[in-house]
Amino acid sequence: MSNELKFQLWVDADALPNVLREIILRASDRFLLSVTFVANQHLNIPRSTRISTLQVAQGADVADQMIVDKMSAQDIVVTQDIPLAAQVIAKGGIAIHPRGEIFTESNVKARLHLRDFMDTLRGAGVQTGGPAPMNERDKREFANALEQTIRQQLRKTQH
Repeated sequence: MSNELKFQLWVDADALPNVLREIILRASDRFLLSVTFVANQHLNIPRSTRISTLQVAQGADVADQMIVDKMSAQDIVVTQDIPLAAQVIAKGGIAIHPRGEIFTESNVKARLHLRDFMDTLRGAGVQTGGPAPMNERDKREFANALEQTIRQQLRKTQH
């Protein structure tokens, strides 16, 4: 049995809260997991044999499309982008929100509808506010969801 994992972690890094980078890097070290941070700007992330960054051109959804194009069915993707999460799930991957929610086929559809509804409200001039700032509980939820998902993928892919 080789030490090389049959899946990797992709990070939609343009909107990733900085406090989560350390959690992701620690998980990479603990599980010897390859991680690729994808963004349309330069990222100051320590590179290693397992950690890489991929800078894409500016533009809406360019990073998202790169992730979908390069990911494999067993891969894990960290994103708060609902359409990207839907594409990841459709391709057989697992998507995790930075606040720890693991997207599923059913909850991502509900989130897409809610997102479209909120866009309609904003288009009509309604102030919908933004997400609350990241707190300690959110970080803990994310760390737990990431750990649980990596362990599940390890069990699935080692057989």
